[in-house]
Amino acid sequence: MNNLLILAVSGAVATFASLSPAAAEIQLRLATVSSTSEPIYEAMEHFVDLVEQKVGEQVKITIHPNGELGSNQEVYEQVKIGAPVIQNSDPGYLSDYTPDFGILNGPYLLSDPKNFNKILESDLFARMKDDLRQSGNFELLATNWLFGARHIIADREVRSPADMEGLTIRVPPNVMWIETMDAMGGRGVQLAWSEVYTGLSTGVVKAAEAPLAALYASKLHENAKTVSMTGHFKAFVGLVMNSDLYASYPQDVQDALTSSAEEAGEFMTDLVLKSEEDFIRKLEAEGVTVVRDVDEVAFREATASVYDAFPAWTPGLHDEINALLGE
Repeated sequence: MNNLLILAVSGAVATFASLSPAAAEIQLRLATVSSTSEPIYEAMEHFVDLVEQKVGEQVKITIHPNGELGSNQEVYEQVKIGAPVIQNSDPGYLSDYTPDFGILNGPYLLSDPKNFNKILESDLFARMKDDLRQSGNFELLATNWLFGARHIIADREVRSPADMEGLTIRVPPNVMWIETMDAMGGRGVQLAWSEVYTGLSTGVVKAAEAPLAALYASKLHENAKTVSMTGHFKAFVGLVMNSDLYASYPQDVQDALTSSAEEAGEFMTDLVLKSEEDFIRKLEAEGVTVVRDVDEVAFREATASVYDAFPAWTPGLHDEINALLGE
């Protein structure tokens, strides 16, 4: 009888032991519409490595580039309802759930990208993150990943707002982009990023805008041969996941995800700042004209009115952000 009991207990322990690794493993997918040849993919690989170093086999993260899990909007909705997905987050898309995030993508908001940390370390940003948890069920792991200054690629040189007249330019389905391109003098046409190459080749749009790394990696220069360094957005992105899912994890896993996301953001920011001139050389080597003498003052003045186009923002938000930046 005792032997049978020992065998039964041993069998139960053996069964539990065989099941526990799979049960304990947290499997997450990391989504982006960007390609594997862009700095953000390298930063995502760094993030995955950092998480593994900190918590080992507790967490397994697989990266899905090139929109494999869907468009940005589709993936945000997956995250919102609790899918085990970490999304490459952009403040413009987050503003669909918490409007104040939209200001972080405002035109000519930053003169120096390094000043962005003044916002991230503020009580204002802490309130915004809390609002995002409440309104969207999103846990923002980090937003310090410099995606790069965004520039215009087109079939013409763009030095001033006058050069934008009548220019159809691709924008994502986001109000900030639409308002900004209109204020700069162009006409925004909404296209998913995966459709931009075809849109330029067929003439659906005559221009697009993105950081140099994204312009080069997506080969948009095969259909438009002029890049104008407008720098209208200095874009930061990051990582976001479902807040309830995040809260369900052990504390060491939560800490690993957050700290690794922030460290990967520092890694990516350094990578992007160092690589911009390299991407200019690559584009020029493939026959692209790079226009550096852009009238930034004229564009800054033309887009100032954009900050008045968002009545859902907290009153005085722009002034508070400017005070934090000291600009």
